[in-house]
Amino acid sequence: MAHSHGKYADFEALRERAVALRRGGHSLRRIRDELKIFNNDILNQLVKGEPPPEWTKRPRAKDDMRAKARELRLRGWTYDQIEAELGCSRSSVSLWVRDLPKPERRDPSEQARLAARKRWEHELAVRDEVRRRTKAAAAQEIGEMSTRDLFMAGVALYWAEGAKDKPYDRREAVVFVNSDPGVIQIYLAWLRLLGVEADRLQYRVMIHMTADTEAAKRYWADLVGVDAATFQRTTIKKHNPKTVRKNVGENYRGCLVIKVSQGAELYRRIEGWWSGMVAQAPARLR
Repeated sequence: MAHSHGKYADFEALRERAVALRRGGHSLRRIRDELKIFNNDILNQLVKGEPPPEWTKRPRAKDDMRAKARELRLRGWTYDQIEAELGCSRSSVSLWVRDLPKPERRDPSEQARLAARKRWEHELAVRDEVRRRTKAAAAQEIGEMSTRDLFMAGVALYWAEGAKDKPYDRREAVVFVNSDPGVIQIYLAWLRLLGVEADRLQYRVMIHMTADTEAAKRYWADLVGVDAATFQRTTIKKHNPKTVRKNVGENYRGCLVIKVSQGAELYRRIEGWWSGMVAQAPARLR
């Protein structure tokens, strides 16, 4: 018999292990996974003569298995796949699902496309997990933000995103525009650090004409902790029919504009702070 089973040459040794597992109350599926025997004929021969565990004979267990077999068949599984999944005999599978329509056969090219798509979906999931872990580790590296950390971050953030004075266009005003909620929160924390009182802040929304303006106002008002009714008149951006906008959908809320009233003196200090940072940059390049 050893020669008739190919790679399962040591049949008697396998049978002893299979019988021991069967007598220990294991299902065929558990025995298959334990012994790595994926040929159902060989698996059934290994436990031939050994009655199934009592728990598999319970009417409810059979009913559940039958329902699962029918569900799998309706999803397009083959008899072999259902046998391996449920650890039951082919005759049982046939009895349970023979009234159901046979799965449509897919041509090889379609099967190849499906396999490629599954591999790609798996690859994307792996990449997403790598991204998540990298970002989580980087977030931990920040630790607790000190007062000076926030001060320096705020100066750089304003100079990158805030309004600036020009020799040809004097605008010594502190005006900040951004669509990122996190950026807005850091900016407001920075203003508070500088001692800017809440009553000096003026808010308005800048948004495309096709968006939900009122929903955007409510969102930004909730984020900054003020009544939406206090917002200044919304700035509406007209749509250019020659461009294809990607910032659409329910998550598009436009930009929030934050102006500090009587901000000329503060603006001058911000520009000075930035100049001080720039002056020290060359030393860091050496």
